[in-house]
Amino acid sequence: MAAFLFATENIVFVSAIVLMLLVGAVQAIGIAGDFDLDIDGDADLLGWLGVGRLPLLMLLAIFLALFGMIGLIGQHLLLDFAGAMLPPLIAAPAALMTSLPATGFAARRLAPLLPRDQSSAVPLDALTGSFARIVTGVARSGSPARARVEDGFGQAHYIMVEPDNAGQTLEEGETILLVRREDHIFRAISHGDHYLPRL
Repeated sequence: MAAFLFATENIVFVSAIVLMLLVGAVQAIGIAGDFDLDIDGDADLLGWLGVGRLPLLMLLAIFLALFGMIGLIGQHLLLDFAGAMLPPLIAAPAALMTSLPATGFAARRLAPLLPRDQSSAVPLDALTGSFARIVTGVARSGSPARARVEDGFGQAHYIMVEPDNAGQTLEEGETILLVRREDHIFRAISHGDHYLPRL
């Protein structure tokens, strides 16, 4: 077996597998970090090959593993049935042409299994329509007050608000409804329960 693996015809395939193991080791100990490659949706060839579906180092490791295994299996079959192996200048391109679509297929199958980055960040405009509470000051036209609002993920945001209607005031502790945003100031209306008697 060692004679087969280290035959001149197979050095390129064994080297690919060794390189794949090194890439895996580097990724496992975290030296390389996360390398992702962003591509345009119009890059059909790169998308077909799996670029953008998986982290670049993982895609490289899959390609190297498939290239090495396909090459070695092909050479072994040729040796068994024909009694000789192909020279590297013929065997390597043949294995390359087979491993590229195999890499794309593997990437498409593995991509849904990997966890995706999720963010709880929301744009400020998404707070419009939410209820908030004035926490500091009295909001008047031209004189905003500070309010606290929670987004859909339960994260608190502190924003500046002014009444949406001229002449209206929004008192500290009052619940308000954010109706629109102008630059960094939200316009709000009273929820209406601030002046109700407390039971």
